[in-house]
Amino acid sequence: MKTRPAYEQVTIAHGGNTVALRPTLRAAATLTERHGFPALFQALDSMHLTITSEIIRTASSPVSDAAAFLRSEAAGRPLSPFFLAVRQPLAELIAMFMPAPDPKAKPSSAGKPTPWNEYFAELYSAATGWLGWTPETTWNATPTEITRALSAHHDRLVITGVLTRTGTPTEKTPDPEQAARNEAEGLDPEFDREGLRALKAKIAGGV
Repeated sequence: MKTRPAYEQVTIAHGGNTVALRPTLRAAATLTERHGFPALFQALDSMHLTITSEIIRTASSPVSDAAAFLRSEAAGRPLSPFFLAVRQPLAELIAMFMPAPDPKAKPSSAGKPTPWNEYFAELYSAATGWLGWTPETTWNATPTEITRALSAHHDRLVITGVLTRTGTPTEKTPDPEQAARNEAEGLDPEFDREGLRALKAKIAGGV
């Protein structure tokens, strides 16, 4: 598989038609909830047209691009050339539903893995709650974009003194000047520090 791009997007081309696909949180949550990772990869290997078409439609924006692309494959032509063209880029797309490891993060020895549907739900809650992103922005971001933004937000909290460098909440009574500075920087006084620390540990150790 090719090196993971900084901007996560794949392009599939066949029969003179092309469509760009993004591994957004919406696509990741929708497709893994319905099928799970093993079935998505297996659909490509077994040339399962229904699931493959669903992957393309779900990850395409606008959907009309995917509809036009797939109409060209509905004319009773052999499927082998189509799957030969789309299998590898779609496999890369599905792999990008899993957040890329954060090179700065320390490995975590946290307990059993979190189910992917729960993990994606946590990412949505963190992006809309902690980062203040709109639902539309969150759904259209990739899991890697969200986890990297959360990691940067965590670093910001450390720099501003909201968290200690070990990631644990500070115990001292908040300084009024610091509190005012936090508010000016858009930090929530009721910020769920423990929740961010827990999610950052999951990101570091994988799910």
